Amino acid sequence: MLKPHPAILRDLVKQYEELRAQNPERSSSETRRRTEDLSYTLCVSTGTRTVEAALAFAAEQLEADLAELACAPGAPAPLRLAT
Repeated sequence: MLKPHPAILRDLVKQYEELRAQNPERSSSETRRRTEDLSYTLCVSTGTRTVEAALAFAAEQLEADLAELACAPGAPAPLRLAT
């Protein structure tokens, strides 16, 4: 399976969460259609069949990508606060 680029995956999740945070009673047909489109795109991007599974996959993938970056050669050392 292809791995979605972290920046694109992060953006899809952000857009989806912003739309879901809107008041459902005030949502327009445009908002509902956009939510459905994002749901579909998240599922296709993650190779899953439900939005819940797509969001879980995205969370795991983004966490793994951050860990990989932290361990990459040439990555800046973690900051240490003076005590």
